[in-house]
Amino acid sequence: MQIPHQYKFIVQLGKALHIYGVPSYKSQLYLTEISEKKDIKGSFMDTPTWINYVFYEGDEHSYSHVECVPPGELNLGALSEVVEITNNVISNKLSFTEANSQLAGLQNTQSGYGKLVELLSFMVSAGSFCILLNTNWLSVIVATLIGSLVYGITLMARYSSYLRSTLESMVAFMATIITGLLSMVLPELNLSMTVLASIIVFIPGLSLTTALEEITSKSLVSGTAKLFDALVSLFKQFFGVVLGLALLPLFIDIQPPVITDDIPAWVDLIAILLLSLSLMPVFKVRPKDIPLGIVTGFVCFYTTLLLDFTGILVSIFFGTIVAVAVSKLFTHLTKVPRLVYLIPGIIMLVPGSKAFIGLSSLFLDTQISNSDMGAQVLYIFMGIIGGLIFSGTFMDKRLSKKMATPTDILKS
Repeated sequence: MQIPHQYKFIVQLGKALHIYGVPSYKSQLYLTEISEKKDIKGSFMDTPTWINYVFYEGDEHSYSHVECVPPGELNLGALSEVVEITNNVISNKLSFTEANSQLAGLQNTQSGYGKLVELLSFMVSAGSFCILLNTNWLSVIVATLIGSLVYGITLMARYSSYLRSTLESMVAFMATIITGLLSMVLPELNLSMTVLASIIVFIPGLSLTTALEEITSKSLVSGTAKLFDALVSLFKQFFGVVLGLALLPLFIDIQPPVITDDIPAWVDLIAILLLSLSLMPVFKVRPKDIPLGIVTGFVCFYTTLLLDFTGILVSIFFGTIVAVAVSKLFTHLTKVPRLVYLIPGIIMLVPGSKAFIGLSSLFLDTQISNSDMGAQVLYIFMGIIGGLIFSGTFMDKRLSKKMATPTDILKS
């Protein structure tokens, strides 16, 4: 059935927001706000696998449209383009027909930075994160090289449905096997931290945080589904590690690593900048937005570091508030959705990696104390959600008398 002309843009916009990874409750508020600005009465429900649109025509007639869509992946560059298109529609610079054409073109365009840049991003993110884990130069070099292998498997998964379904477990398994075999001749190699760093791109820290954010905002259906999806992703990676550890003793004798930290403290300053920079192509941030995104990640990381003496809950809480404040400032200056700057800040809190370290330390004889790891993970999540709440992130924009702009709806 043909979608009525006056509703086609709203339907296309909802699909675009879903595909580019905007949290469900934000998409619903955004669509409602756009509809009101264009004198269209509608109600919308966005879930991880389908979107329901209901448009009201008078008191007796309504038009419903349900579309099944796969779960979206975060694409901050495309999200910025969508917001710009929508702003042009609201300011009457674009008609609905022209906006529909631009949205369709955007979805059909192959976004990204190219294979070489993506390869470097996987390698640099693995190596720089390994530095932040207080390991040694040997582990950093090995993690960087394995990061290139992880990208190779990821690239092949684009052309293989089997690899796509087993990707998280496959990369974790391969990273564990290779690191374990190298530890035979490199006894100073930190096995658990090297594996973690090499697959850091897949650790669902951001997904877990987003799921809890949606649950806190009362978007229970979407939030619960995304929470279980993130947990399944985490355990798929953990399964790959455990499977590798179960097979390695058949060929080698795994010994507890001789933990050394020969990396100067000042190198962390460079590592955090490199980590922030390398994650930008992963999130497909536009080149012109990268500098401020790096600044956000840098400020958030060192805020939590400077407040480390207050405990993990308080430091993460204030780190999240700083992330929201800095991203709000940059949004005001650039008119870019706050998600573009907020996410690089939140990802620096790496709650998923803490959970992975805790699970791994149960099976690896490392020098990491796991007695309070569960509490640390819980405190990290509480600090992030608490910071988002106290920053007004979940405030319902529809209750405001002053109409918000599209960028305002998506700026948290």
